[in-house]
Amino acid sequence: MKLSTKGRYAVMAMVDLAAQSDGKPIALSDIADRQEISLSYLEQLFAKLRRGGLVRSVRGPGGGYLPSRPPTEIRVSDIILAVDEPIRTTRCTPGQPLGCRSNKSRCATHDLWEELGNQIYLYLSSVTVADVVERRVLGTSNLLSGGSGPIAAAE
Repeated sequence: MKLSTKGRYAVMAMVDLAAQSDGKPIALSDIADRQEISLSYLEQLFAKLRRGGLVRSVRGPGGGYLPSRPPTEIRVSDIILAVDEPIRTTRCTPGQPLGCRSNKSRCATHDLWEELGNQIYLYLSSVTVADVVERRVLGTSNLLSGGSGPIAAAE
């Protein structure tokens, strides 16, 4: 599965917003500078995040954006889905019984990739913005620098 720039940037921006807001609105230009994301791109993402009920805007001097809920209640999967980023690992159209092959059958590995997509969704649904802000998602990724574990062993 490849998560596009749209999904990654939306999560980065929401984590930045949660980390910086402290109850005060944050200007998108500040997030754009800190995260090195185009301001116009962030404006498009935040319009979708606002429609998805994840942020609220404050107008006027000192205005900007605030999370609409506490960061402990905003899941990473909510952010990705709010910006229309599908969590898909197969080429087949979701919800269709037909496969993507020329004869409309499913490939031999379809179920494998479909279940991987389900697991990714479950994981992203289990992680909140607060978890990311407070760095509680390290898990086993620290094995990369330690030189042990399945990833290091495969190198």
